[in-house]
Amino acid sequence: MQRKYRIVDRKLVETEDGSATVTVFVNPTPDERKLLVDELKIDEHNLVSALDPDELSRIEFEPQHHAIIYSRPQNYCDKERFLFKCGTVGAFLFKDRLAVVVSEDVPLFDSVQISRVQTPAGLLLKLILGAVIHFRGHLKAISAIADELQAEINKSMENKQLFHLFTLEKSLVYYLNFIHSNGLLLERMKATAAKIGFTPEELEILDDIIIENSQCYRQAEISSNILAGLMDARASIVANNLNVLMRNLMIITIAIMVPTLVVSIFSMNVDLPIHHDEPWAFWVILAIASLSAAAILVSRRFKKL
Repeated sequence: MQRKYRIVDRKLVETEDGSATVTVFVNPTPDERKLLVDELKIDEHNLVSALDPDELSRIEFEPQHHAIIYSRPQNYCDKERFLFKCGTVGAFLFKDRLAVVVSEDVPLFDSVQISRVQTPAGLLLKLILGAVIHFRGHLKAISAIADELQAEINKSMENKQLFHLFTLEKSLVYYLNFIHSNGLLLERMKATAAKIGFTPEELEILDDIIIENSQCYRQAEISSNILAGLMDARASIVANNLNVLMRNLMIITIAIMVPTLVVSIFSMNVDLPIHHDEPWAFWVILAIASLSAAAILVSRRFKKL
């Protein structure tokens, strides 16, 4: 599926005619892939990389265009069960046009206000800025979800919330990798700005994006460290609670076993004191058993077992 746009009065306007300067290919069909490879001379490897969600960000310089591969978060859905994934966008920058390839239909131009755009190169920077803003939005959502799960863990003994926290921690590790990869791409773009053809205004935007991406990476790193620390603390608390529970069960077991031993001894078929038909024998045995249980419980309290 194709979507065509052109830049009018520094704004992006959708069009259907042949004057489009920006073309977005959503999960391109075989015919569209042939168009990209044969007519636009896009390297087939770069085209496959643009559709690979695990591809790291990079820039390659071709004779007729520049191939920029960068990462952006995928739209979250409930079936992912708290797993936030990343996708890849392929931007192929020509002298007077921009071709964008994505594997799924995502709102590329809704996450940022596409305004004050003069060139396709400037639009490319806006797209990368939109990815950074999208990452920051997901990081805020992950932080909010983690707080809710921790509150539920304090009230529940189930493991479901712990599994969800593990999934969030896994998502943050992925985000750290892809955000760092985007940062390396931005630094490479800044170093080759003259070759790409950025204007002075676009260079300022690029510097702002680098700062935004660095802050985003730092935020993801802090969230990951906090969540990892909380998971370790939670595991220690669970282990300590288990030790306390086993200690209490041991005390209860001992408190039950000693009276049982007393009663068992006097139930043996041998001659024992008060074994004959004394009317108070039952109460004496019951008193000894009760006193033994009470002695164990009292000793536990004073010795803080």
